[in-house]
Amino acid sequence: MEKETTVQTPDEKRAARLEQWLSPSGVKFDNPEAENGYKKRVTRFIKALSLEEPDRVPLVLPAGTFPLYYDGLTLKDAMYDNERLCQAYLKFFNEFKADTFSSPAMVPPGKASEIINSISSRWPGHGLPDNAAMHQFVEDEYMKADEYDILLKDPSDFCLRYYLPRTLGALAPFVHFPPLPYILGMPNRFLGPAVMPDFRAALQAIIDYGEVTAEWQKPIFEFHQMARAAGYPSFMGGQSHAPFDILADTLRGTRGIFMDMYRQPEKLLETMEMLTSMNIEIGVDMANNSRIPIVFFALHKGDDTFMSDAQFEKFYWPTLKKVILGLVDEGCIPMLFAEGKYNKRLEIVKDLPRGKVMWHFDQTDMFRAKEILGNTACIAGNVSASLLRTGTPQAIKEYCRKLIEVCGKGGGFILTGGASIDKGDPDNLRAMIEAVEEYGIYK
Repeated sequence: MEKETTVQTPDEKRAARLEQWLSPSGVKFDNPEAENGYKKRVTRFIKALSLEEPDRVPLVLPAGTFPLYYDGLTLKDAMYDNERLCQAYLKFFNEFKADTFSSPAMVPPGKASEIINSISSRWPGHGLPDNAAMHQFVEDEYMKADEYDILLKDPSDFCLRYYLPRTLGALAPFVHFPPLPYILGMPNRFLGPAVMPDFRAALQAIIDYGEVTAEWQKPIFEFHQMARAAGYPSFMGGQSHAPFDILADTLRGTRGIFMDMYRQPEKLLETMEMLTSMNIEIGVDMANNSRIPIVFFALHKGDDTFMSDAQFEKFYWPTLKKVILGLVDEGCIPMLFAEGKYNKRLEIVKDLPRGKVMWHFDQTDMFRAKEILGNTACIAGNVSASLLRTGTPQAIKEYCRKLIEVCGKGGGFILTGGASIDKGDPDNLRAMIEAVEEYGIYK
């Protein structure tokens, strides 16, 4: 007789994930103090995420690529020298203490991007000036208006034979692949393009890309090990997307998605429904691999200025909400980075399970967000990048004090920036540290 399989509830899954985060396997702490510090910081995050009061308000510094410039590097320098890249982040780590660490992993390897000939990105010396502060995504119609049915029929085949050749120049020969299902019973036909020299060059580019990237990641992985061993946890375990953004950012572009909302709305809605389960699976898979429950979303096209409330409720929110709830059911904690302004969205997005998600706001009215969402979700952010770049330490400390006193009341608040910065006065980041230490203690 077969034993009954025990099915965990979403709360049980969440508790298991939080325990993995709190007591990570394979981490050799530097000393007992480091282990205690690690647990204290993770507990601080867990309580805030659960709408409880920790010992003090958690702090995530919005460092971005600031460590590069603080150490005298440019982004171009860093993208081609992983040792100097990690040294810069180590210097920042040693001087600026928060409740997590800023990672050099956000800087991509320039050589790997050259090998694969990334068409969908630009970086210093490759489409951008040598002194550019950030690499950039190149938005375009990587899926044409009449290709929805191709994507719906077989997303994997579309990605292999349409999307990759259009976004990675080195893989342009992948257009010669026959449809993926042809593998069944006809593997030799599927591999037929390998007789073409340019196709073999594409496969070699993948190998070269892998070798360069593997070497690039070694000191970054060692940096992460060092930071955790010193008692500082990672905060993000994975990433997922709003289905609308997959189409609007990655495939159709802003102009294309606007046209589709009016010319073929039903096809757009059908495709977003198809992408919903995929985005749940991606987030869960990454959280499983990292053993950290936080799943990050960059919500690019949902802000107040992009579409009307009616359009938001029709095109953006329904499938995003399904992805959020799907991740919550698997014990993950969606971290929703609402780029731009969400002042008109707050009443719409409040309908989520209590204490299960985190909203990271960029330019949204944080005090109104606390009023509307404070009993539902942990909120974070809103120390603006412009204030951090151009303001004084005194102004930043005072603004952080107001955020802590209002948004931190009763728990459920994490102090961080509205967006990451690259350059600026290091004393402005120190002002954020001083603010949580002076004003963020719960009594």
